[in-house]
Amino acid sequence: MVTLDPGHLLKLRALARRTIGAQSVTSLPGGFVTRARGQGLETADLRAYADGDDPRHIDRNATARSGHMQVRTFQAERDRTTLLIADFRPSMLWGTRRTLRSIAAAEALAVAGWRAVIEGGRVGMLAISAADPVFVAPRTRDRSMVAAIGAMARCHARAMEAGAHLDPPLDATLEFAQRLAPRGASVVMATAFDTCGAGFEEAARALTRRCNLSVLRVVDAFETDAPRKSFRYCTATGRSGTAPPPGGLPTTGVDDMVTGIVTAALSPEEQLAVA
Repeated sequence: MVTLDPGHLLKLRALARRTIGAQSVTSLPGGFVTRARGQGLETADLRAYADGDDPRHIDRNATARSGHMQVRTFQAERDRTTLLIADFRPSMLWGTRRTLRSIAAAEALAVAGWRAVIEGGRVGMLAISAADPVFVAPRTRDRSMVAAIGAMARCHARAMEAGAHLDPPLDATLEFAQRLAPRGASVVMATAFDTCGAGFEEAARALTRRCNLSVLRVVDAFETDAPRKSFRYCTATGRSGTAPPPGGLPTTGVDDMVTGIVTAALSPEEQLAVA
């Protein structure tokens, strides 16, 4: 049985660091600056003193240089939360080259999660399969990814052992994510868009009004570069026959939300090289 190796996902931290450079950012909550003015520690600008300004914000150096009293204004800081959504439904548990689509999804999410941690954010994880979803609440620092990766590995193993089932629709997952992700969070979902559900587009649009939704579309080489001949097939519903290879990826109604393509035939390092 093909397994999802948590050790491999932990090692992707080094790859994630290469994608964002060597800039060091605090890992404590409040490491991300917003545009809203407030009582944070990040200076927004300097301006002339006005009646009612807090005397504690007077900048002595700027006042001495200009000859007029100057005060600093500040912008608030906020925590950034990233929710990873891993699709381990039955339709994801196959692959023709290198690895399964489900494992390629987990690899892509691991890189995204490690990037968020390195940049000082919180990371949570929601894994879906034919069984009940698995949720890991957002945490800070490396422990967030250790917990998320461990949960992904366990959920994937259970999905592989469960056998053939019908996919639960993706629209219910997005509706659930709306309740889990705080307003302003980043939601990163890796999926192949199988069995989206009738309400998928509406649920996706609703989630984008609350959060920043990014979708990584996972594809297998058979879907984009299949051998030129017909193949016998059998679906989970018992339908079988002979058909030519697929003629390209189907549209989803939310293709404008797809921020990247994850090719299961390529390793994370190879995908970074061709990005």
